[in-house]
Amino acid sequence: MRALIALLSGLVFGLGLIVSGMTDPAKVKGFLDLFGAWDPSLGLVMAGAIAVGVFAFAQAKRQTRAWSGDAIALPTVEAIDARLVLGGGLFGLGWGVAGFCPGPALVSASAGSSAAITFVAAMLVGMALHDRLLGK
Repeated sequence: MRALIALLSGLVFGLGLIVSGMTDPAKVKGFLDLFGAWDPSLGLVMAGAIAVGVFAFAQAKRQTRAWSGDAIALPTVEAIDARLVLGGGLFGLGWGVAGFCPGPALVSASAGSSAAITFVAAMLVGMALHDRLLGK
C-alpha cells in the first residue's frame, strides 16, 4: 500500500508539473524576468500549490498518521538563521540560472533532457558535498 501511495503521489505531482509547464526552463526564467517578457503563470501555479499545502498541513497537524500508516513528523524548527538564508539563496540562484528546481528537473531528466540530467547530477554532487562538509 505504501509503495502504491508513493507511486500515485509521484505520478500526480509529475503530471501536474508537466501540465503546468514547470518542466520548461524557459517558463521559469520568464517568471523571473521581471523587467522583460514577464510570464506570471508560475505565480499562479505557486499560489495553487500554497493553497493545497495550507489545507494539507492543517490536516496533517490534526493527524498522527499518514494514509500509508507512517507517523507524521512535521518540522518544529522555525528559526531563520544564516544556514537557511544561504541555502535559500543558493537554491534561488540555481533555480534562476538553470530554470529548474528539483521536482521539475527529475521529471525532465526522466524524459531525457540533457540540461535536466546535468542539473540533477550537479544537485546530487551539491547534496553529497553538503553532507560531507557537515559530517552527516
